[in-house]
Amino acid sequence: MSDEDVGPGCFINGRLTPGNGAVLDVRSPWNGELVDRISTASATDVARAVSAAEEAFLDWREAPTPRRVAVLTALAALLDDHAQELAVLQVRENGKALNVRNAQRYGDHLRYSAHLLQMPSGYVVEPPAGSMRVHTERVPIGVVACLTPWNSPINLLLWKLGPAIAMANTVVVKPSEVTPLSTLRLAELATKAGLPPGVLNVVSGDAAVGRALVEHPSVARIAFTGSSATGEQVAVAAARGLRPVSLELGGKSANVVFGDADLEQAVRGAANGAFGAAGQACMAGSRILVERSVYDEVLHGLVAAADAIRIGNPLDPSVDMGPIASAAQLQKIETMVDEAVAGGACVAAGGRREYVAELPEGFFYRPTVLTDVTPDSRIFHEEVFGPVVCVIPFESEDEAVRLANSTRYGLAAGVWTTDRRRSDRVASRLIAGTVWVNTYRKLAHNVPFGGMGMSGLGRENGPGCLDEFSEQKAVWVDLGSDVRDVSGLRRTGRAIHHE
Repeated sequence: MSDEDVGPGCFINGRLTPGNGAVLDVRSPWNGELVDRISTASATDVARAVSAAEEAFLDWREAPTPRRVAVLTALAALLDDHAQELAVLQVRENGKALNVRNAQRYGDHLRYSAHLLQMPSGYVVEPPAGSMRVHTERVPIGVVACLTPWNSPINLLLWKLGPAIAMANTVVVKPSEVTPLSTLRLAELATKAGLPPGVLNVVSGDAAVGRALVEHPSVARIAFTGSSATGEQVAVAAARGLRPVSLELGGKSANVVFGDADLEQAVRGAANGAFGAAGQACMAGSRILVERSVYDEVLHGLVAAADAIRIGNPLDPSVDMGPIASAAQLQKIETMVDEAVAGGACVAAGGRREYVAELPEGFFYRPTVLTDVTPDSRIFHEEVFGPVVCVIPFESEDEAVRLANSTRYGLAAGVWTTDRRRSDRVASRLIAGTVWVNTYRKLAHNVPFGGMGMSGLGRENGPGCLDEFSEQKAVWVDLGSDVRDVSGLRRTGRAIHHE
């Protein structure tokens, strides 16, 4: 690909358009292949995108419900038709193994938003006076900024895009600089589905582009998925304009295995929760807490599972795990594991880069199991975002809950036990937005997802997802004929005449 072959890195007002920022090379993390070269956005391009969204909002907010439902449904059908194309494109960008994609479910997020849009959203309030009628309704907010990460760019965008445009907002998306191509392609499909120009816009680029977007005064709401550190910065920017914000951030989730659990299932579920998507998931079960009586058995099973994982070309259906998404992320994983070992942790499996002969430039890392990790160590508390798990013993239920809750995060947790009363008891005590019992890593478009503490604010998916992208309005209607006089007009004999 020559220097002249630079593709458009923005989608503004219904069409792909070159950005005025730096040129970005998008490369596959397993072989270094140049997938595409695009021109990213400048601050001026961000302003153009927001302006296009503002202009489109004037008409889109008036679009009747049947029209919005029709567009959402049409886009869902196009996503079904192009599911494999989008999945492969994401694999080429971020290296996540194709066999863990659930591309066939992309359209379900939009169909669910369309379904909710047709349900009653307001309610009638019993007024304090008999001559009054009061009802509520949901109204759009305006221009929504959506900032998405590189690990699941399409799914995590659809969690925001579906309810945002369903509620007649307009959207400007800033995808990760690692995975801009799949988002640009989705925007093309949205226009093909009948979404009016300006309702969905995309500005690609680095953190400066994201900063320009969230700080733009015409952005009325912000939806962000990413690291907790960046989430804090986004929250500060949102606070300056008193704008609502939802943040789906990091996690250091615990999988708690009790001695009475089905250990075969627990080991399989814990391994999938830790190593699925190469551990590059906010909900990864990166701390496995095991009752002392079964610790050795569970540890042996986890080591065997880690050693059996096949690493290689993520487009190969026989491969279980692809590469880490970038050189910088691979370096972070290495640093955190090396630091943990220097602090006394032991490597029971992995703990090193993986060299794949046919893919020498790939960013591969072995699934890693660490033992002898203390609760005061960095790797116990901080998100690695890679295929690294700490296995820690506990003696009692109270200790298990204490260890599970001993982080600043609260995104997800798992409980493995055959005791129903214990599972209910522990699940209620865990500080997490999602708790799985005898399973892990299950998500659905109709189930709320989000975190507590440093794992974020708000919820995506579920019956309340439209509320996140709308405001509630109360409407009072006086059905009587006599307005209470508090102005002195009647006393002075003055009358109001209409020309």
